[in-house]
Amino acid sequence: MTVTRRRFVQGLGAGMALLPAGRVWAETRVSLGGAEVLSLSDGQMRLPPSFLYGDLDPAMLAPVLAKHGMTPDDPLTPAINITLLRDADRIVLFDAGAGPGFQDGTGLLPDALAAAGISPEDITHVVFTHCHPDHLWGVLDDFDDPLFANAKHLMGRQEWDYWFDPATVDTIGEDRASMAVGARRRMEILADGITLFDDGAELLPGIAARATFGHSPGHMSFEIARGTDRIMILGDAVTNAHVSFSEPSWEIASDQDPVTAARVRQQLLQQLASEQLLVVGYHLPDGGMGYVEATGGGYRFVPGI
Repeated sequence: MTVTRRRFVQGLGAGMALLPAGRVWAETRVSLGGAEVLSLSDGQMRLPPSFLYGDLDPAMLAPVLAKHGMTPDDPLTPAINITLLRDADRIVLFDAGAGPGFQDGTGLLPDALAAAGISPEDITHVVFTHCHPDHLWGVLDDFDDPLFANAKHLMGRQEWDYWFDPATVDTIGEDRASMAVGARRRMEILADGITLFDDGAELLPGIAARATFGHSPGHMSFEIARGTDRIMILGDAVTNAHVSFSEPSWEIASDQDPVTAARVRQQLLQQLASEQLLVVGYHLPDGGMGYVEATGGGYRFVPGI
């Protein structure tokens, strides 16, 4: 497995204030057998620290963040890294980004695709890790039509059932109710063409679903294998490269079920470190591609480029 190219496409445009000056998007490529995996940028979010840290003790949090040049009061600016697999006659997108109107500085996937020479109509499959806005909302264009008009859309059954349930908006909590409304609206448009799958399913040749519940009720990660080469598409099973690597047992406020998510995260990081499996993390730095390295009682993310 060889990382063949990392490219930054330069330019200026509306909504770029959160990105480094002049950088519209980043692309990272890695060969995987006869296939190619790209990490494309949908932009960068801006979130309050409470979104991630919640009720974590600042006295415990500060020294962990200090190792990364951060403080507990710093706003969070996570990248959005979307994985694309080119394999024979298939072009598979893992998640659809935030789409138009979510936040300034996000929704750049169409530009990234265009710069890579790919149009939305070229996408053959869209596979979702889960239904949070920055993963699902980009599935529709400005006119509320499916952006990837020729693609088959696939989602884990447990995730679909949770967000499509009309009762979810009343049980998810006030701070997440708008997420439930937005998810269901998009799912209703996709409903006639969606394919549901369960844990362990082989969605396409060499693409297997792995349940990593907790961040959302039916969150899925995906393992792509070509011969002896493998790569794990994490989605939001690990949402950051600082706290959740250094202290994977800590419960994170952005997870819908923090207890389950912490247990899953610990097991997953242990496997990834021991097997030295290349990963793509949706919100990890440097395009999200890299490796997990054990460091004493925790782990660290090592970019693979």
